[in-house]
Amino acid sequence: MKFEDLDAAKCGGLVPAVIQDADTLKVLMLGYMNREAFEKSMAEGKVTFYSRTRQRLWTKGETSGNWLEIVSVSADCDNDTLLVRVHPHGPVCHRGTTSCFDTSDNEGFIRLLQGVIQGRHAEMPEGSYTTRLFTKGVNKIAQKVGEEAVETVIEAVAGNRDRFIYEASDLIYHLLVLLEQMGCTIADLENELSSRHK
Repeated sequence: MKFEDLDAAKCGGLVPAVIQDADTLKVLMLGYMNREAFEKSMAEGKVTFYSRTRQRLWTKGETSGNWLEIVSVSADCDNDTLLVRVHPHGPVCHRGTTSCFDTSDNEGFIRLLQGVIQGRHAEMPEGSYTTRLFTKGVNKIAQKVGEEAVETVIEAVAGNRDRFIYEASDLIYHLLVLLEQMGCTIADLENELSSRHK
């Protein structure tokens, strides 16, 4: 993508850039890029903005160290706004929070957990419960999913909300492990559910 492909005229030579966590899909912040900021971002792989208040380029994290590693950049349908997916290195907001928007810091955690599980499967670190599950294979993992599903149902029928949340969380974790074992992801489930919804 080149800056000249974008319609920066609408914003006086600037293009809004929505910054999104590539793993959790959480929206982190909004900034603006001029041609120089865009080209620097693309060349270095770190998000650089044009600061409208300081009237200069500003690489996110240049003072805090909390920089944004670019994963992908795409334009919207009008070519006047960017979606920049990143791996954040530290809190994004100056307040020390994950996002500049006041949403839960836990939002998107299931996707983050999926990434941790994928990492465990790739590295198989000793002493990890997840590693032990992968070592035992699909039958043991599937058995654990069944056990956790039964425990979740028992707590739901008993009307015990706190225990239900606890057991449902165990179920989701073990299901994520089973998905990884089967070579699947949350995105595969989303695609299937989306096709049914249509």
